[in-house]
Amino acid sequence: MGYEVLARKWRPQQFEDVVGQEHVTQTLRNAISGERLHHAYLFVGPRGIGKTSIARIFAKALCCQRGGPTVTPCDVCDSCREIMSGSSLDVVEIDGASNTGVDNVRELRDTVKFAPVRGKFKIYIIDEVHMLSTGAFNALLKTLEEPPAHVKFMFATTEPEKVLPTIISRCQRFDLRRIPVPQIVERLKLIADSDGIDVDGEALLAVARGAEGGLRDAESSFDQLIAFKGKRITEEDVLSVFGLVSRSTLDSLAVDVLEGNLKGLIATVGVLDAGGKDLSRLVVELIAHFRNMLICLNVDDPSAALDLTLEQVTALETQAKLTNTGRLLRVVTLLSETEDRMRFTLSRKVLLETALIRCGRAATVVTLEEILVKINALRSGDAGSAAASVRQRESAGFVVRRPADPEKVPALAGDVVVTPGAVLARLRAEWPGIVERMAAASVGSAAAMRVTLPLDITETQVRIGFSAEFAEAMVNLRGLRAQMALRQMVKRVVGHDVLLTFEPVDDLAVLAPVVALPAPSPVVYDAGPGVVHAAVAEAGAVRSALRRQSDWYDHPDVRKVLEAFNGDISDIL
Repeated sequence: MGYEVLARKWRPQQFEDVVGQEHVTQTLRNAISGERLHHAYLFVGPRGIGKTSIARIFAKALCCQRGGPTVTPCDVCDSCREIMSGSSLDVVEIDGASNTGVDNVRELRDTVKFAPVRGKFKIYIIDEVHMLSTGAFNALLKTLEEPPAHVKFMFATTEPEKVLPTIISRCQRFDLRRIPVPQIVERLKLIADSDGIDVDGEALLAVARGAEGGLRDAESSFDQLIAFKGKRITEEDVLSVFGLVSRSTLDSLAVDVLEGNLKGLIATVGVLDAGGKDLSRLVVELIAHFRNMLICLNVDDPSAALDLTLEQVTALETQAKLTNTGRLLRVVTLLSETEDRMRFTLSRKVLLETALIRCGRAATVVTLEEILVKINALRSGDAGSAAASVRQRESAGFVVRRPADPEKVPALAGDVVVTPGAVLARLRAEWPGIVERMAAASVGSAAAMRVTLPLDITETQVRIGFSAEFAEAMVNLRGLRAQMALRQMVKRVVGHDVLLTFEPVDDLAVLAPVVALPAPSPVVYDAGPGVVHAAVAEAGAVRSALRRQSDWYDHPDVRKVLEAFNGDISDIL
């Protein structure tokens, strides 16, 4: 007999041989033992994870001549051997992609009435069932719902959303999972030991990583490596053959991003591109790497939540100490945008370089929360604890404390507390500009916007009044696009997303003057980006006195912040 590829040679023949799908195999075993056999089964999942293999094992278990139905088919009787070789008359495997028409289903309906030749059941396995046409599906419905007692249907698909709901409702559905990397490595190690292959653990890990949860892909890749390198395989062989990037290179890139080492990033991308590495795949792996880092920051036991070795988890935890959740989220967002653009760009190297530079800047730019915590620490004389408290206060609300000596900044004496009145005053002051931008963006909304004015604001909602006599014109502002545009403009002023409600007002002119700001309340209204906007609106005296950039540089508190963060003023709101 000629050479048999690893994917076929090591195809599971018993339920216990199936890797990573215990939730499916155990259910099927229980169904056989409890004699609760359904007439139709649907196996769903990505390629190479065992859908068709499980269907064949299930078919052997039902048709085995030595005690079938049984959870352990013998693999030696005529029925088992015929099913394994694909020559059984009782188990018919149909390729859904090649038999898509109504005529093919009609032939199937004509044959189901015939009794099985050897076993107790006649089984139809339809692979890629989603490729059947709508007419073929409809022709199969009645037979699928009420087949003869000796007939079982088993469907496999990678795209269940394309299968008609009427078909799915007549089946027992099993969703198969991607196989974890450690289990793929364990299986490849078993194959290597059996065939006398000397392979590094890092090489097996690289093969498993490249398979993306598909055991068949991993076995095929391993087969290719053996043909290329023979009996001795190293990690470098895997990386060179499949264009993958080593784990150490991923770690190095991640550290360069977190530390803002732009020269190192550009140099590494140049080396990888010259080495023929798959840059699109690199972006995907970087997204997964930073995602794993997020897990390390926000989960008590990351080793249980991550599909990684203990050594890799330790490395991720070390890298995570260089950053925080907010910065990692910005990096993942930038890389996700880059992944979407990779397929359309002509120069992947340039796109990746610019993306990593942006990630490096995003990972090192000081956030608003860090600035405020640092200011508070400087004023209280406890600068050392500022960095440590940033992570804990990242998503929490807080009051900005003013200096103990009000003579230093007279206009900021006391506590800066954000109030609804301060935000409403700023929104009303910016409203004419919002009206003009909306009129430019949507001609239909121009007339409606000119008769509106914010009435009041809460943490989640802005109530906007309009003149009752122009109620018909307000229809133009109730459309989805106009609503979204207006919400974005209001968000820039308020600092966070809010709902907009409209109500008629008899005399809108009475509300035109900006109301006097209420006295600061000891309750924080918003601790997001709106804190700075509202605080500046409330402390108008400071804004008028220090409007010019040179004045801001001379201000003692601003100078301390710039020195502490080695920063510069890019804009004054």
